[in-house]
Amino acid sequence: MTLYYSLVFCLLVFEMVIFMGLVVPLPFTIKRKLFTFISESPVVAKLQYGMKITFIFILILFVDSVNRVYRVQLEVTNFSKENMGAAALGTDRMEVQARKFYSQRNMYLCGFTLFLSLILNRTYTMILDVLRLEDKVRVLEGDKKAGGKDSARLAEAGNAGEIGRLKKELDAKNRDIETLKKQCEGLTREYHSLGDKVAGKSDDDTKKDL
Repeated sequence: MTLYYSLVFCLLVFEMVIFMGLVVPLPFTIKRKLFTFISESPVVAKLQYGMKITFIFILILFVDSVNRVYRVQLEVTNFSKENMGAAALGTDRMEVQARKFYSQRNMYLCGFTLFLSLILNRTYTMILDVLRLEDKVRVLEGDKKAGGKDSARLAEAGNAGEIGRLKKELDAKNRDIETLKKQCEGLTREYHSLGDKVAGKSDDDTKKDL
């Protein structure tokens, strides 16, 4: 196994350890403090950023391994169609089968690493949601220890995307309100202008009658 595929294997083992750490049953207080630390730690944030870049390279390796498996499969098919000597065919076929095995191993290795990264991301988000809901339930049930700073930080970490979306909607509504204000001011000026013109015409007609 080459160096970069060995690193991919180490990353896969690391992801498996993290996944086991996420799903292991822990007391609510300890789990809340742990996820609060993960969501606020700058070291963890930098590590997540580096992992995203690493997964891009793993995706490239996965595409390359799929391409290699396809090409080796074509070679195996060509060997089956050709009429060659038994000894030569056996030796060459063993070589092709070995390359096919290594290509498939690399494909599965990269594929499972990418798939487990998606599972970890989704599991982390779901656990954050569960912790926030459990904390809300504790508050509603009258638990005085619930609803502290850790709960607020978890809620902020879990609702980061929702807050961003609501801010965009609020900015759009504020722009709409400003536009309506300008239109209203324009209509008000037009109304006063028309009122002044009507009042001026009425005064002129009164003077003519006199």
